[in-house]
Amino acid sequence: MPAGAAVHLAPLPARAQPHASDPLPPQSKPTAASLPQWNALLAGHSRAGRHADALALLPPLLAASEGLAPDRFTLPPVARSCGFLGDGTAAGRQVHALATKLGLAGDDPFVANSLVSMYGRCGRVGDAEKVFDGMPAAARNLVSWNALMAAFSDDPQRGVEVFRNCLVDISRTAEAAPDEATLVTVLPMCAALGWPGTGRAVHGLAVKSGWTATARVSNVLVDMYAKCGELADAERAFPETPSVVSWNVMLGVYAKNGEAGRAFGLLRGMQTDEEHGVPADEITLLSVLPACSGLPELAKLRELHAFTIRRGLDSTGDMVPNALIAAYGRCGRLLHAGRVFAGIRSKSVSSWNALIGAHAQNGEASAAIELFIQMNNNAVGLKPDWFSIGSLLLACGNLKYLLHCKATHGFILRNGLERDSFIRVSLLSAYIQCGQESLARALFDDEVVENDEVSWNTMIAGYSQNGLPGEALQLFREMQSNGRGKGHCSSVVSATSALMACSELSSVRLGKEMHCFALKSDLCEDSFLSSSVIDMYSKCGFVDYARAFFDRLQPKDMVSWTTMITGYAVNDLEKEAVELYDRMRCEGMEPDGFTYLGLLMACSHAGMLEEGLGFFEEMRQCYRMEAKLEHYGCIIGMLSRAGRFDDAVALMEEMPEEPDAKILSSVLSACHIHGKKELGGEVAEKLLELEPNKAEHYVLASNMYAGSGQWDEMRKVRKMLRDAGVAKEPGCSWIDVAGKVYSFVAGENSLPEMDEVRRMWHGLEERIRGIGYVPDTTVVLHELEEEEKVEALRWHSEKQAIAFGLMRTTGTTKVRVFKNIRMCKDCHNAAKLISKVAGREILVRDKKRFHHFKDGICSCGDYW
Repeated sequence: MPAGAAVHLAPLPARAQPHASDPLPPQSKPTAASLPQWNALLAGHSRAGRHADALALLPPLLAASEGLAPDRFTLPPVARSCGFLGDGTAAGRQVHALATKLGLAGDDPFVANSLVSMYGRCGRVGDAEKVFDGMPAAARNLVSWNALMAAFSDDPQRGVEVFRNCLVDISRTAEAAPDEATLVTVLPMCAALGWPGTGRAVHGLAVKSGWTATARVSNVLVDMYAKCGELADAERAFPETPSVVSWNVMLGVYAKNGEAGRAFGLLRGMQTDEEHGVPADEITLLSVLPACSGLPELAKLRELHAFTIRRGLDSTGDMVPNALIAAYGRCGRLLHAGRVFAGIRSKSVSSWNALIGAHAQNGEASAAIELFIQMNNNAVGLKPDWFSIGSLLLACGNLKYLLHCKATHGFILRNGLERDSFIRVSLLSAYIQCGQESLARALFDDEVVENDEVSWNTMIAGYSQNGLPGEALQLFREMQSNGRGKGHCSSVVSATSALMACSELSSVRLGKEMHCFALKSDLCEDSFLSSSVIDMYSKCGFVDYARAFFDRLQPKDMVSWTTMITGYAVNDLEKEAVELYDRMRCEGMEPDGFTYLGLLMACSHAGMLEEGLGFFEEMRQCYRMEAKLEHYGCIIGMLSRAGRFDDAVALMEEMPEEPDAKILSSVLSACHIHGKKELGGEVAEKLLELEPNKAEHYVLASNMYAGSGQWDEMRKVRKMLRDAGVAKEPGCSWIDVAGKVYSFVAGENSLPEMDEVRRMWHGLEERIRGIGYVPDTTVVLHELEEEEKVEALRWHSEKQAIAFGLMRTTGTTKVRVFKNIRMCKDCHNAAKLISKVAGREILVRDKKRFHHFKDGICSCGDYW
């Protein structure tokens, strides 16, 4: 190097300082003769992962005189070490500058390739591209392309484009095929993109090039097919002579795809195959344990636990015991998880996290909180991490422990954890689960931390699930306007939550807008979003639109089939629901618990008792599914409505859980219909004890007593309602006419058009009285004169909305009304007769179900 041209590296990063015990250079002063030895030492340190030592050798070389200059063998190992140091970008730039001064940065492919790789590892993709583009075309080789592809590992789509350009380029040279490094770089990109077609093309290229026999390529092929959902292709790619890594990859494939039986079968084959049998290691167990995802796999999990003990793999560290704790937690066996935890000699934060998470996920929130306190107070040298906090907040949210949520929030602030995105989202979820949307929004609006896509999704979903659909849609709009250019303006999760909000509002106009947005954003390929579109149209009463969308879906999965069956159920189209179920079975789809819930709902709405009992037994006997509370609720409701109270009571006693308010209210309603005074009284007492703050229960009990002539009991219930200070939720109905939503509240007349509505209703009432309508004043609970009760009935909200709809629409347009509470018997009778005298179809969706009125008949058959 010429005198005065010495180049000095900036101070090394703190963690790149060499150790005092590191070996000394060959000589205290480098010379031209000793340069190969220095280069060899540099390369040795870099290959051995001693990157700080490699960088420490360069300054003495640069300070030497006697015309000594680093050559093409000196700089590549130094650049490589810069890439492996997380904060090595600054030093890497200086190595680049030195290479440029020496004329090696562009013309020498060995040096240029190392610079491309260094910038890629440092995350400086733009700089890597600049170095690559600065190389003469003749200097580029396959290693250059591989280095650039690796730089795009976080942008797989761009990486695949580089791969295609590489194939075009090397076809013009002697390097007519990619090598092993090319294949193991591009195949994970195909997996990340979910592109099995491109992956198969690369596989074909590997076969032609003869690289499929290598362990690395075959393992990556198996992994790629698995992540693309092509399990059969993954099995075909499994090597004939597998190493332990190959076995572990395939075990992980089965575990991640829920194939527990095949995973355990493969593990047995791994141990017993005389020709290819290899001993299991820790990674083997960590690969197969995720297959133990529930109670059906408990026996397999115990077998695996015993295998672990026999092989001594439970004492090599805490990774396997921690995975066992998590697996027992997923199987609901917290006692077993606790025993594994107790057997860990040196418990880490991960061990505590596994046990805390197991309790939180199984609803044992109090125990999870107690374990967190124990870890924080008693575990010396251990501090809770983001996972600990997340599990604690999950427990607090499940129990709706607002005070604990706030205390945890304080802990987060005191320990400076508020910027962690996972903790922030967990805190948002906990506040939302506690019903504190205002606190969640205050945290969300805090400008100290920028909201990421998950935070937006959590907040929108929280509004939608907590009965605030308007706020959910407003925040979704804000996300679209504020999220441009930030990578979270077209989220499947947020769009699904927005569709749920449209369903809650029963606004098909807004729902269509969301459907269009999903189509434009190319989101309809997602299974859950497409099912949300079906659900939205169904709940807005446009079941034909839902079916048309369903028929266009390819392929149809279990979620979409179930959603369409449930859509028919809520619209009182029980025959169509059963026919669709039969078609689903013919196409080879297996039903799940939600499918049967939709079928039972359809049978319940239609009073199809025998069919419902058949589906219930089929679910339990043929498919060995455990009936949930919702399944029992449908059957008990059907039995009660059919007057089979002994069977209903017997089933309630057989249930693994106590009946909830929904089940009790359905039985009480049936007692009112059939005049079962004694049973009705018992059920009413339990119902009011279970949920004393819901006025609708008092109304139901009062109606039951009044219907059976128990006037004293009726007065007692009404007095209890007054004494409890529980306000009956005011009836509210709304209707969408020409793109504008009009709302009506019982007894109010704030709309300018109310005079017209009154005249319209009086005319309708006069006409339906002529064909038999008599106001049913038993539904009025207030102590009023009979004429006052009749007047109160006239201005129930759904009657106002129906009158308004008939007044503002013409021809055969269906009148669609939506109501926040259950439709009363008087309004139901009136709506039936109005549909006959007006010659119009009327649809009313109340809190329970849809009512389709046509020609004086309701689709519910007066069974609701």
